[in-house]
Amino acid sequence: MMKKINRILGLLLALMLLAGSLAGCAPSQQAKTLTFADVGWDSILFHNAVAGTVAETVFGYQWSEVSGSTPITHEAVKKGEIDVHMEVWTDNLANYKDDIEAGALKEVSINFDDNAQGLYVPRYVIEGDAGRGIEPMAPNLKTVADLKDYASLFKDPEDSSKGIIYGGIAGWAITEIIHKKYLHYGLDANYNYMEPGTDAATSAVLVAAYDRGEPVVAYYWEPTWLLGKYDFVLLEDEPYDPELYFEGKTECPSVRVAVCTSNDFYEKDPEFVAFLSKYRTSSALTSQALAYIEDTGADYKTAARWFLKENRDMVETWLTTEQADKLYAAIE
Repeated sequence: MMKKINRILGLLLALMLLAGSLAGCAPSQQAKTLTFADVGWDSILFHNAVAGTVAETVFGYQWSEVSGSTPITHEAVKKGEIDVHMEVWTDNLANYKDDIEAGALKEVSINFDDNAQGLYVPRYVIEGDAGRGIEPMAPNLKTVADLKDYASLFKDPEDSSKGIIYGGIAGWAITEIIHKKYLHYGLDANYNYMEPGTDAATSAVLVAAYDRGEPVVAYYWEPTWLLGKYDFVLLEDEPYDPELYFEGKTECPSVRVAVCTSNDFYEKDPEFVAFLSKYRTSSALTSQALAYIEDTGADYKTAARWFLKENRDMVETWLTTEQADKLYAAIE
């Protein structure tokens, strides 16, 4: 009987000690949490990892990602369900400008705005590549309109009477614009036009041609691992016009890719927001990071640490001296 009583008393004492320990935890000692938007593409996952690494090592956050489409994650930021969105492609949200003006969320910086898209060819097609023994194939090829003179160079492997242009990905809005461009410049007279089913299908065509040193022309975009790893040239077009663009008659515009926060988070942590307000990269830097991931098989967090080390001068403009020292002491 006494053994049973002692066992019960021992359990009660343990519970009292545990309760006291939990009660003694001040809010400041509890883990801070931070959520990033995840819209599924590689570049935002990379930028989440870069900002997340800073959040973790400098500001003491535990961070996670919330998945969803562009419209869904945008609404989640407005509702405060997501704290930070590192890649808001502002032109892809019809209500973005109105939401910012209405104060529904905060735009704190521009991640990059030098992105491009359109019809690309390998640089060696125009300039050759002495290192690979490739002579220039089309030294006068500069613009989309010039393609009409080079159909025999970009020969369709299944129809030798015509060239081939690989267009946009099926189902994408830009795909219709690129097809209109193909018709606008009369390229349908000498070229077949093919829409690959996926990004993977397009990249496979481009990589195979590049590795063999063969001519190829296709729609592609930045930032991507492929353009970070391989040297392609964007063919020039008429200057951007917001009305003629949708008819395929001008170049594609660059898009402001913004970093946004919820209103709640903006007020909650002004120090971290100050870091985000200085966060600026470029399409080229992002492509290089994605190429590093492709080449090494690194995960996003490993790539983020590599990127932070490789670009220390830039990163130190985002942070105070004390914060930068803390970051590099942690990731070295």
